[in-house]
Amino acid sequence: MTAPRSTTPRKVLGRLSLPERTYVADALRTETVGGVLLLAAAVTALLWANIPALRDSYESVAHFHLGPASLGLDLSLAHWAADGLLAIFFFVAGIELKRELVAGDLRDPKAAALPVVAALCGMAVPALVYTVTSVTGGGSLAGWAVPTATDIAFALAVLAVIGTSLPSALRAFLLTLAVVDDLFAILIIAVFFTAELNFAALGGAVVGLAVFWLLLRKGVRGWYVYVPLALVIWALMYNSGVHATVAGVAMGLMLRCYRKEGEAHSPGEHIEHLVRPLSAGLVVPLFALFSAGVSVSGGALTDVFRSPETLGVVLGLVVGKALGIFGGTWLTARFTRASLSDDLAWADVFAVASLAGIGFTVSLLIGELAFAGDETMTNEVKAAVLLGSLIAATLATVLLKIRNAKYRRLWEDEERDDDLDGIPDVYEEDDPAYHLRLAARYEAKAAEHRRIAQEKAAARHELAEVPGGAGEDHDGPA
Repeated sequence: MTAPRSTTPRKVLGRLSLPERTYVADALRTETVGGVLLLAAAVTALLWANIPALRDSYESVAHFHLGPASLGLDLSLAHWAADGLLAIFFFVAGIELKRELVAGDLRDPKAAALPVVAALCGMAVPALVYTVTSVTGGGSLAGWAVPTATDIAFALAVLAVIGTSLPSALRAFLLTLAVVDDLFAILIIAVFFTAELNFAALGGAVVGLAVFWLLLRKGVRGWYVYVPLALVIWALMYNSGVHATVAGVAMGLMLRCYRKEGEAHSPGEHIEHLVRPLSAGLVVPLFALFSAGVSVSGGALTDVFRSPETLGVVLGLVVGKALGIFGGTWLTARFTRASLSDDLAWADVFAVASLAGIGFTVSLLIGELAFAGDETMTNEVKAAVLLGSLIAATLATVLLKIRNAKYRRLWEDEERDDDLDGIPDVYEEDDPAYHLRLAARYEAKAAEHRRIAQEKAAARHELAEVPGGAGEDHDGPA
């Protein structure tokens, strides 16, 4: 006999499991710190590139070349940041995606449907908005992919300031959404921004990846083995014509992210724990330093709304992202017979969808690739990315602040630990031991209050018997 179908409706954005909640909290803590550094780097780049006395030095540093020309790696610092350092960023993204697929929410097809559909809609609708805007205005379609990416570090930096009480389910949704978004972004880069292929170099990169996978399966350990091999794979991928960051995400996806018996952490979790601070704290801020240095004069900002390409980028990030992610989430709930968590409203989903319109790091990278060779348009698109991200952040701030009191109550419920065992009470309500611990604590408190009450009563009785107090012989006026 087949088991009867559950009549309990599945909840969208419901409470996370305790292990998933712990992982998300650790990941977001690192990304939030990195996001603050990213903001600082972006502001530094803007000041450096717009202060007349410093502008020339910014250009000189960004275009300073170094690297072995014989290997095709004589690159500018800005180029090293975009093609070299960002490979580390995508390496971490690959590990995150692999972990989600084998140990996180994405391992369950029903749970995976929500972030995957939301991410796909959150990329398709901005691309459509850009295309319609650009075609209507007679502009170029080359930048259709620019507004499709979400910058998780930047978004979490905003959350660190305005959304400290945001429920963990919404934070996890944003994180998972960004991980899936990163995967599709790297696929877009690999498929649409590969002009010419060097099949010899590409074949060498594939062989290197196969060796990398084989060493992992054999259990070979030691950074001195993998780091040199990774550098060789990256160099071959770069020279193949495929964007070098593809090498990073490919190696990340190869790591084992499930635990074997006796392991406290899987190899993927261990390496991610080591590399994530490097990615969030150094790699992404350095990329921002060399990519965000564009002119932001009043005239340049006004021109953003006059050019169909740049207007398409702004509308794609602000309007397309919000509508795409919100629509994808609603459609998933509608056609899978799921319902939104009782603690949340659809306005919360729209606020987070608006926050996903912050498309800084990967959008800047795609902008450079889409308009390579046209420095003027590249800078205008970068300015549009900055402006669109700022508008999206402002809109999300307003929407999240409106619901902040509700979030604070939810957060307090999630964090309450009345039995003081280090585990939030919401995860122990079905555990008899939890209720016994609480009963013991309340009984101890009751005993303490009874003792205090007895002491107070005794003190009052003694005071009433003190000579000179009110009585028959002393009932006259003072």
